[in-house]
Amino acid sequence: MRVCNSAWLMGALVIFSCAAQAAQWGPVKVAGREIWPGESQRFPYGGETSFEAAFLDAPVFVARGRSKGPTLCITAGIHGDEINGTEIARRAFSWIDPESLSGTVIAFPMVNAAGVRTGNRYMADRRDLNREFPGRSRGSASAIVAYTLFTEITNNCHYLIDLHTGSFARANHPQIRVSNGDPEGLELARHFGVGIIVLGDGPAGSIRREAHDAGIPSIIYEAGEPLRFDLDQIAAGVRGIDSVMAYLGMVEGPQELEIPNSRIYADTTWVRVPVGAGGFFFPSAELGETVESGQVLGTIIDPLTDRHTVIRATEDGEIIGLAAAQIFLSGYALVHLGLTRR
Repeated sequence: MRVCNSAWLMGALVIFSCAAQAAQWGPVKVAGREIWPGESQRFPYGGETSFEAAFLDAPVFVARGRSKGPTLCITAGIHGDEINGTEIARRAFSWIDPESLSGTVIAFPMVNAAGVRTGNRYMADRRDLNREFPGRSRGSASAIVAYTLFTEITNNCHYLIDLHTGSFARANHPQIRVSNGDPEGLELARHFGVGIIVLGDGPAGSIRREAHDAGIPSIIYEAGEPLRFDLDQIAAGVRGIDSVMAYLGMVEGPQELEIPNSRIYADTTWVRVPVGAGGFFFPSAELGETVESGQVLGTIIDPLTDRHTVIRATEDGEIIGLAAAQIFLSGYALVHLGLTRR
């Protein structure tokens, strides 16, 4: 018999087997399925093959630990073109052993599954799913998906990690975003350990903001650009999830967890294409670079007139987001600065 725990009862030492402890711990129900302690399952959310089920065919991964503990939920692929997160979720889940896990991990690695398959950021009804939470059971197709997922999260999750990349030909330097009034979320952010934390509530309707408002400490890992795998940033994401799980006591980690120093930005700003200065953008600065106000960040060239427009930093800060060399029009967000105001 494998011994999982013991206790003194009426003066006698009582030994609990893993099976007995698992029975006390009980199963978790996700998408109508029961996953028992010591089990790991992967299944489609819809659970059936039908035409109507197609928009709810997102995969679900669940690992129920032998020992009692918190439930960590991981979401990725809410934007179908942000594929780094889908691989982070897959890798992070793949090494989890429910026999040694304390608690439960529920991963939704491709929330917008059709978008991931086709490289489409948006849902089939052309809506941004990350503006639809908490969703509506009688709303649009996107609202129904948001409602279905959010119901699972509020029913099961104690903590949430949402995985994203930059959007629209922009890359994000690895960073964690967390609400300013979320001390538990801030600890998750610090223990994720990528060095940059951006404070802010996020847009209304985003899963992280709505989960926070529902009382679930939540963070976003942002790294890389859409439609590409970045192996270094994927590895950093997997390490970050592992570190958070160790901090929560879900897996064994170092006896004394080392919390990396983080640069915390309470304010950020975007440097945009000036009105009338659209054209070919060629950045000269790099992600992660610390810049001073007035420093050159890149140049926009009008291909019809050869007019050059120099793009400069508007304030002192660190480049946490940067557009790729592309064709851009007026108002496009080129450079995201984490501000080092004193």
